[in-house]
Amino acid sequence: MTRRSRLTAAAAGLALLAAGCTGAESTDGTVDAGTATVTLQVFAAASLQEPFEEIGERFESEHEGVEVELTLAGSSTLVEQIRQGAPADVFASADTSTMDTLVQAGLQGADPANFTANTLMIAVPAGNPAGVTSLRSLTADGLNLVVCAPVVPCGAAAETVEQAAGLEFAPVSEEQSVTDVLNKVTTGEADAGLVYVTDVHRAGDAVEGIALPEAADAVNVYPITTVKGAENAELGQEFVDLVVGDAGQEILAGYGFARR
Repeated sequence: MTRRSRLTAAAAGLALLAAGCTGAESTDGTVDAGTATVTLQVFAAASLQEPFEEIGERFESEHEGVEVELTLAGSSTLVEQIRQGAPADVFASADTSTMDTLVQAGLQGADPANFTANTLMIAVPAGNPAGVTSLRSLTADGLNLVVCAPVVPCGAAAETVEQAAGLEFAPVSEEQSVTDVLNKVTTGEADAGLVYVTDVHRAGDAVEGIALPEAADAVNVYPITTVKGAENAELGQEFVDLVVGDAGQEILAGYGFARR
């Protein structure tokens, strides 16, 4: 966790407090000289942590007096926070169906733009002590499998590959974000977990990744939008433009995400 990002399962109250520290945005989206720092509130799927931290730093370098604060969690958790009044300026989801929930509530500030994609991979602890080799291995008796809850994009994708393979998983835990799944694998609490390719990339030597052909049936497309009524709407749109533009795409690709 960095100065400008936090992983959260219920951070609406903290986000409200953070919003109180913002300054004034001028009509052209810049910060008026002599005012307090403007805090741009970006709510993003947990799997986006590293690239969005880097994108946030780039955005700050290009916008004097602006600080980007990331609230990171499962996409469904973030949408619920926004629906309850959390002051998000930007929302980036790990799938289109969760973004649809925001749109159906009339809370999008603009048409969502798809900016990247991700696919599932099996993650096992270094050395693969349980001997996992394929998706079918995840149904073995006594295997401690951890997945995301079905309401979370990575959980919905896990259900899709499970059905595509004609299998039935019996996970010992269903987590609210892909980061939680990865943590249980890296700490050895789980023999295996279904996470994104980018999470395996991020974990480095702490895990081993096992590709699965069924992942082609569950490609997660990531959309982003500003939030209706946002305090910093113009800055929010500039952040969206950075993400979908060449600079943002290059940063995302560096962390294993697909280019738009």
